[in-house]
Amino acid sequence: MTDNELELGEICALSNRYGRDSNYVIAGGGNTSYKNDDTLWIKGSGVSLAEITKDGFVAMDRAKLAAVWDKAKRGMYPDAPEAAVLAEMMAAKKPGQEDKRPSVETLLHDMLPFTYVVHTHPALINGMCCGKNGEKTAASLFGAGALWIPASDPGFVLAAAVQKKLEGAQRIPSILLLQNHGIFAAANDSRGIDAIYRDVSAALAEKIIKTAAFGPPLTEYRESETIGASLARAASAEAASPRSASFVRNDEYARLVSDRAVFEAAAVPFTPDHIVYAGSDPLFIERGKDIAEAFNKHCASRGRAPKIAAYQGLGIFGIGVNKKSAVTALELFDDWIKVGIYAESFGGPLPMSREKIDFINNWEAEHYRAKLNEQKQQ
Repeated sequence: MTDNELELGEICALSNRYGRDSNYVIAGGGNTSYKNDDTLWIKGSGVSLAEITKDGFVAMDRAKLAAVWDKAKRGMYPDAPEAAVLAEMMAAKKPGQEDKRPSVETLLHDMLPFTYVVHTHPALINGMCCGKNGEKTAASLFGAGALWIPASDPGFVLAAAVQKKLEGAQRIPSILLLQNHGIFAAANDSRGIDAIYRDVSAALAEKIIKTAAFGPPLTEYRESETIGASLARAASAEAASPRSASFVRNDEYARLVSDRAVFEAAAVPFTPDHIVYAGSDPLFIERGKDIAEAFNKHCASRGRAPKIAAYQGLGIFGIGVNKKSAVTALELFDDWIKVGIYAESFGGPLPMSREKIDFINNWEAEHYRAKLNEQKQQ
């Protein structure tokens, strides 16, 4: 077995371990990589970290990736940088990778001078990254060991923002903390990755003053079955294809659905993954209102169907192409609420701006990932 095969086995093990731990990754979120001097192996877009094998990584030519930056500096991507850079990245794949698509964060992984990079979206860490005092807290806790990146569109724009921050740096930090996004941990062995996550999580846990009080979940409650069926019918009619709804009520959700103002104050997403899997515009239905009418009015005003629906006084429904994707929407909404509550320990919640939300909703890369996710759910 070659050294590269051993290292790929190690990044697979790291990916699976973090990908199967919902404290770090939910659904298809996060990405990982391994590199040597000439090749970067990056998680393929749409591949789950929990299940990834060696075949799930895309081998990239690092010299060709470096050339992307040379072209950017010469102003060769003035109008549509994301589309142009995607074409460059697809052309940078090594032979035998034709049917794969590299992660949108490929360039960022490549620029970090460490063997392994593990990028995740832990609710605890995102409590700080999505808090009004997040940057200040990061500086006080981690100093020069971590680099704070203000809210940025993912992909090439994010990579360019990091590169600009790193220009002239005497030491490249092993931790990147991304506002409204997550954490990049970089190290030359798996123990270094584990140490970063352990230390960052422990430091933040000491700052937490409030956690989500979900309590025991209830999946059958009063009229939930009838309302869920009505939501599924409305969603199926809007999409012209079958849709499913799944219900959860718990102590935290009971508080959220007590009043429209309470729900809508918490219903602005914090990270791109929240939008991809739980949607950007949850629906609130007042008790007694016609469900189909409320659903259709929401779709017309927002331009898209909701993946989360709250019914006043009852609970939260996830909506998806089938039961599994509906449950996934609920899992991401759980994370969404957890992040908001953790953020209260870091100056209060700082959700994504409408500009950033609109970017994710209209971004080709996320449409591609969402489509792959739907195909897997079917």
